[in-house]
Amino acid sequence: MEVSSQQLRRGLSLAVIANIIWGVSALYWIETAPVSAADVVAHRALWSLPVATLVLVFAGRLGATWTLLKQSKTLLWSVLGAVLLSLNWGVFVYAVSAGKATEASLGYFMLPLLTIMVGRLVFKETLGLAQRIAVALAVCAVLVQVLSYGSLPWISLVVSSSFALYGAMRKKIEADTIQGLFIETLCMAPFALGWLWLTGGAWMGQHGLKVDAF
Repeated sequence: MEVSSQQLRRGLSLAVIANIIWGVSALYWIETAPVSAADVVAHRALWSLPVATLVLVFAGRLGATWTLLKQSKTLLWSVLGAVLLSLNWGVFVYAVSAGKATEASLGYFMLPLLTIMVGRLVFKETLGLAQRIAVALAVCAVLVQVLSYGSLPWISLVVSSSFALYGAMRKKIEADTIQGLFIETLCMAPFALGWLWLTGGAWMGQHGLKVDAF
């Protein structure tokens, strides 16, 4: 399907905005530093579910979303996507709280390259000359970063590969953004509840109201 210039501009704008929000969010997650990454991910998954549910209710799309859930294909890909998303969230939160935000940022710098690789290998997408030049420049930039750092950190690899694979799996699900968020958090919720039960609330109430609020 050919993409119009208007769709391309909109897609690029949304991508830039999303990455800015995700980058700035490190300032938010660092406030949860006393709490482990696993606890933060469990709380995030659990509290995201009622929010996503309310949005679907107000949008009048909850019924259509339940219909999607009845499709075994949608449920399977959503479970796999939820696993990858949890891994990505957990490693990112750990990196920020452990003072390894640079390693996480390198992973997100590598992400577009892995996404392009997935597009080429899995979805057989093609690149124009200008796009190939851009990819070559990005590869050089990543190599410079890796050489200056002295190694390729595992955090960078996990962050980039998990989100690239998540993006590929997301294309297999016939759901829009909020429907996908609802289904994925619904898949995470039982495990999040189990984790909170095992840990006695995942440290809620142990570090003061400020940390609990965040």
